[in-house]
Amino acid sequence: MGDRLQERSFRLLLYLEWILLGIAMIAALSIHRPRPPMMAVDPHNIPLAVLGCIALLGGLGLRLPIGSQGVAILYTIAGFSISWLAVSVGGRGNTVFSALLLVVVLRACILFPWRGRIITALWAYGSFLIVLWMRIRHFAEHGRGMGSLDASQQQQFLLNLMINSALLFGLVLIFVLLLVGAVLSERESRQALIAANRRLRRYALLIENQAMLQERSRIAREMHDSVGHSLTAQSIQLENAVLCWKQQNWQQGETHLNAARQLGKDALRDVRQSVASLQTSPLQGRSLSQAVQTLLDQFTTTTQIVVNPEINLPVSLPAEISTALYRLIQEGLTNITRYSGATAVKLTLKITPGAMGKLTQIALVLVDNGCGFDPAQNTTGFGLQSMRDRIEAIGGQFTLITAPGQGCTIRATIPC
Repeated sequence: MGDRLQERSFRLLLYLEWILLGIAMIAALSIHRPRPPMMAVDPHNIPLAVLGCIALLGGLGLRLPIGSQGVAILYTIAGFSISWLAVSVGGRGNTVFSALLLVVVLRACILFPWRGRIITALWAYGSFLIVLWMRIRHFAEHGRGMGSLDASQQQQFLLNLMINSALLFGLVLIFVLLLVGAVLSERESRQALIAANRRLRRYALLIENQAMLQERSRIAREMHDSVGHSLTAQSIQLENAVLCWKQQNWQQGETHLNAARQLGKDALRDVRQSVASLQTSPLQGRSLSQAVQTLLDQFTTTTQIVVNPEINLPVSLPAEISTALYRLIQEGLTNITRYSGATAVKLTLKITPGAMGKLTQIALVLVDNGCGFDPAQNTTGFGLQSMRDRIEAIGGQFTLITAPGQGCTIRATIPC
């Protein structure tokens, strides 16, 4: 068990093993008492022999045969053999033997599943009962220390002693089994938790990478669809202006230059919108109402589209909800600018109060009078999917209502 010292789950078991081996050594060094003739040996060699058995059993714990079932069985049999050897060469009463048996059971609980643990515990209990019976029989035959008791009283006393010792050792075995089982279960649970955390980290990295790739694809598509288109058209207008200049058609050339200048402004506006969408904190310390109003003012100034806002947010919202709603409005206004051809937009953002002043839900509605589209034919709508994902990630519901020639309505509700 020494190679398990660094594992927190096994430190308690290691300390318990050391305590049991220490108890066995103290018992081996106790005052010598005569042995029965069948086990008689030189008294001067008894302590050294028993201590040698204890040291041998302790040395076996330096490395447990984890993984090989056959070697684990031989290892356990060797532990029982050493324990019996300690008794045969002069163990002091049952103290040495019971302590060594508990060490063997303790190690077996680590080596085997529950079935092997129970079998090992039963073998240890049977061995203890055999030695206990031998000790009590020897004590009854010699009768030392019970001269004041008659034969029946001596038998009753020895019977009670045997029953109490057997019950006590059985309870200790049960305690060891439950203790080791709890320690190993806690270790397995912690390992499972560590493995789950590792999987979650891998999944988080995969999701982060996927989100990064999707965001890059969205930005690339925006640059291609908006900035790329504006710059290409501007290049054409400038070439036409040069041709008109060569032909001395000043009026037509001025028209192309004005168109090129407007396309440059459109490209700059698209770049600013793309940069704004990449901001880590779009609110920048402002309330959601202030940030949305600023966004609407910029939208009206840039596109000349009239916005009718209805914003009622009497309380501050959590940062994740405010950010999701802001991004939803921003993405919706961007889509209106590029695709709808709308002349008017209505925005409703309000909180529905419930009983006792508590909030029930946050409602967002964004409506335009543009051309609309068929959602079934929209195969490049990453922006719409992004809006849906943002709202659903915070427990809300996203609804899109549109049809060709009927404008577009975006609804989002977030329960509180």
